[in-house]
Amino acid sequence: MRPCSFLPVLLVCGCLSSCQGELSQHQRRFGNDRPVIGILTQIVSDEVMKQYGSTYIPASYVKYIESAGSRVMPIRLTLTTTEYENIFSRINGLLLIGGASNLETSDFARVSNIFFQLALKANEAGDHFPVWGTCLGMQLLTVLVSGHNLLTGAEADNVALPLNLTAAAFSSHMFGGFPQELMRALQKEPLTGHFHHYGLAEKAFKQNVELQDFFSLISTNVGKNGVTFVSTIEGKRYPFYGVQWHPEVNRFQWDGTKSFPHSPRAVQLSSLLAQFFVNEGRRSLHIFDDPTKEVLTLIYKYTPVFAESFSGYEQIYFF
Repeated sequence: MRPCSFLPVLLVCGCLSSCQGELSQHQRRFGNDRPVIGILTQIVSDEVMKQYGSTYIPASYVKYIESAGSRVMPIRLTLTTTEYENIFSRINGLLLIGGASNLETSDFARVSNIFFQLALKANEAGDHFPVWGTCLGMQLLTVLVSGHNLLTGAEADNVALPLNLTAAAFSSHMFGGFPQELMRALQKEPLTGHFHHYGLAEKAFKQNVELQDFFSLISTNVGKNGVTFVSTIEGKRYPFYGVQWHPEVNRFQWDGTKSFPHSPRAVQLSSLLAQFFVNEGRRSLHIFDDPTKEVLTLIYKYTPVFAESFSGYEQIYFF
């Protein structure tokens, strides 16, 4: 894949400002019912797409997060470390999307590492902050944890597959609450869309101490070249999650030339995973101290571009 009158507004804003302390108390008791998930923008590499912007987020990821009851903040790759620290203190989770970027030298990798380190420190201090990586995002998580790019050729491009679940899957946070029928289907039916040429071999995962200590191996798959690769991982101590496949496409991408799973169970899988991650974000008590600034940072101020004619996406947000 390529990839209201003036006075009422014042009254409303004044009320919101005066209720910030009360809202924080509500959060501590019941969890955050106004989560904001940050989505890190991806670097534009396609020449046609460069006319629209230098970074982008496919709209399918935005819809995926919004469908589970969260708002989205796009995070650009050109800010300072201090600005990223300020963003981190306000958002309730981070999504690292798929795409095509160097996992060690790109701005996508550099900014991801800033948030990764902030998330580690926060979780260690009891400040719950989830991170999710999809496809390239999952691959990047393995680089950040291990300190090395351990990827190898593991082609599973434009194919839908069942998952080879490990024993850890059935007690995992990601899948532990799934209906038994869906768990059976996940192992037999092609519910997960794969669009990658590289992956982390299961053998490399098991031979790396840092990855073994940090992640539980939840599922594997076999590439066209016969390599068994890691397809789902979950942090053992931290709420960090990774999938080599794309759960967002099951509901929000429709290119007929792509192997996007659209069966009822595929839709259920996508819906449950989006709810799971957003619910993880609800456990984060980060909050904007200024509701006006909050509104201005969200995805709503941007308009997606119709992109079906030059990409595998229907809509893309460019920045």
